Amino acid sequence: MSSLLAILQILSSVLLCFCILIQQRTSGLSAVFGGSGETLVVQRRGAEKVLFQATVALCALFFVLAVAQWYIF
Repeated sequence: MSSLLAILQILSSVLLCFCILIQQRTSGLSAVFGGSGETLVVQRRGAEKVLFQATVALCALFFVLAVAQWYIF
C-alpha cells in the first residue's frame, strides 16, 4: 500500500511540475519598463483555464497523498 502511494505521489509531482512549467506568465508591456504597480485581473478561458484547474487539482492530490503517507508510515 505504501509503495502504491509513493508511486502515485511521484507521478503527481511530475505532472504538477509539468503543469506549472507550461503555464504562461501574464505580464503586460508595463512590466517590461518598470510597471506602475497596478494589478491586472486575468480571466482564464479555454485551454488556459483547464490547465489552471488541473494544476490546482494536482496540487490538492499531492497534498492528500503526502498526508496519507505520513499517517501510514
